[in-house]
Parts: sequence; structure tokens; C-alpha cells
Amino acid sequence: MVWLFWFYDPVTMLALTLAYIAGFLVLQLLAIKVAPRVAASLSGRLSLYTAMLLTALLILGGGVLASYGLYYAAASAGYPLPLGWLVAFILAANLLSYLAAPYMINMAYGARPSLELQEIVDEAAARAGMKPPKAVLVEGPPNAFAYGNFLSGRYVAVTRSLYEMLPRDELLAVVGHELGHHRHRDTVVIMLLGLVPSILYYLGVWLIRAGLWAGAAGGRDREEGGSGLYLALLGVLGVALSFVMQVAVLAFSRLREYYADSHGASVAGVRPMQRALARLHLYYRGGGAREMVEKSSLKALFIYALLDAAASPFYSGWAGGLAGDIDEVVESLKREPVNPAEEVLSDHPPVPKRLRFLDSLAAAAR
Repeated sequence: MVWLFWFYDPVTMLALTLAYIAGFLVLQLLAIKVAPRVAASLSGRLSLYTAMLLTALLILGGGVLASYGLYYAAASAGYPLPLGWLVAFILAANLLSYLAAPYMINMAYGARPSLELQEIVDEAAARAGMKPPKAVLVEGPPNAFAYGNFLSGRYVAVTRSLYEMLPRDELLAVVGHELGHHRHRDTVVIMLLGLVPSILYYLGVWLIRAGLWAGAAGGRDREEGGSGLYLALLGVLGVALSFVMQVAVLAFSRLREYYADSHGASVAGVRPMQRALARLHLYYRGGGAREMVEKSSLKALFIYALLDAAASPFYSGWAGGLAGDIDEVVESLKREPVNPAEEVLSDHPPVPKRLRFLDSLAAAAR
């Protein structure tokens, strides 16, 4: 396992910085040019389930092809990659993180059982026809998230501020959303798909380091120097591909959020789900605890993803809530435009699109 130490020297760090720049440029191209056109061409043609299936197949199939391509290209240059060891290492690291995460979350957020919240979770679970998870109150800005595994059990966490902010029917909708994440096994699914960009990234890092080492060892030998450059360029390609696959994983995560929203609506109704999302959106739009959540390493767990937005005319400092009727706010938010370049790099869909999606559910149920 001496190869692990290859990642930590100034030359490798410089090469990785250049690879990150290349990956960033690829992401910008995807965000500004490619992704909006693809999304526009597919919008309305694919069901939610079909889109999720195709995205998952793209990630898995693309990851296998890219990994094999890098392995074959390196082997053809006389440098076989330790693909098996690398995959085993990444799997072990992610499994350990998955098993430890619930205990770390409980400590980090000061999770405390709540009988009142448990009653709401039990009611939502009964409506959904599933076994209720443990309900805990946590500290922090208004939000909710689902977590847990087979060792720790399943949890639904609601921040005390959100619990005090929402009416009961909207709390039921939010809890129903989180129950949807448990029912759909989103934590495990996203973690497994997230292995693909991780594997490609570390393959790229290995190749960059091997290329630099081969170039340095070859000295003035043109053949050795050319081989080193070839391996380094393959490594840059691997890192760039890992960025591309990460964009696909983010797209899949956004689709799972729609899936969870539909579950919340089935538990409590479309309108309570929309109202809860609108209140959360306006809270963070007006400032709220935006900085606190942005700095949290666990923000991907939340029901709400932060947007870069200015203060809303419907928001009044969060001293008492909204400057208008919440249903009027919902209707106004539905009409807001969405910047596709921002959306493509987020793991949550923009709230206006989520509200419109929930409208489509209500229309289909009529």
C-alpha cells in the first residue's frame, strides 16, 4: 500500500491543481452550453421514473466504460493499473463512512428524541403504510433530513426551528418527504452511484502521479518521457471524467428529490407540501441562517438546498413570517424563472420547479 503516499508531494499537488482546472472548465461547459440544451430537449418526454433509470444507467455504464478505457490505455503503455485494489479501498472507505455517519450526525446535531414529533412521524408512516423511523429534534436553522442504516436504525430529524415554524399539516408533508427518502433507499443509492466519480478521480490521480514519476525517471530518454506524458494526460482525462460523472450524480439526486416530494404529497397532500417548501425557500432567501447551512458538510441531507438569491418581497426579516398569504407566495414562486447553469451543479432542484412538479401530480390525480 506504499502507493497511498504518492498522492502527497508538491509536484503531484501541482498536477492535480491543473487537472482540477481542466475539470472545472468541463463543468462550466456542461453547465452553460450542454446541459440546458439536453434538459430542454428531454423535458416533458420522459417520466420521472424513466429519467431516473436512464440517468443511473448512464452513470454506471459510463463509469464502467471510462474505468476500463483508462485501464486498457494504461496497460497498453506498459503500466497496468491496480484497479482491484483501488476499488476495494474506495468501497471500504465508503462503507465505513456509511456505518459511522448516523452516530456522527447524532453527535454533531445534538439529536434528542421527541414524543410530539414522534407522533407526527408515526401518523405520516401510517398514512404511507410503512414502519415509522425514530424521530429526533436537532438544533440548527429550519430543515429536515433522513438518515440511518441497519446498525443504527432509521431516523427522521427535524430542526427545532422548523418544528416551531410549520403548521401540523405542513410538518406531515415534510416528514412524508423524508419517509420517501427512506422508502426509496436514497442514502444507499446515492452513495453507490457516488462511487463512480470517486473511482475515476483516484484512477486519474494514480495515472498523473505515475506519469510524473515515469517522466522524472526517464530523464532525457524520449521514449520514457513520452510514456510519462501519455500517462499524465490519461490521468487528467480521468479526473475530468470524474467531474462529468459527478454532474450526472447530482442530476440523479435532483430526480430523487422530486420522487421524495411526490411521497410527501401522497402523505399530506400537494398543497401542504408546496406551502412547506415555499416557507423554507423564503426563509433562506431572506438571509436567515444561510451562512450556517452553507458551511455544513451535511447540507446534502437537507430537504432544502440553498440558492444564491436576494431578499424576497414576500419576506419580512423572519420576525413573524411572510408579508403575504402563503398560497399567494406559492403561486408567485411557481412563475419564477430558473437559471439552468446554477441548477446543473446542485443536488436539489430549484423550489419553483418543485412547486410546478407538485402541480403536475395534482393534475394527474384529477
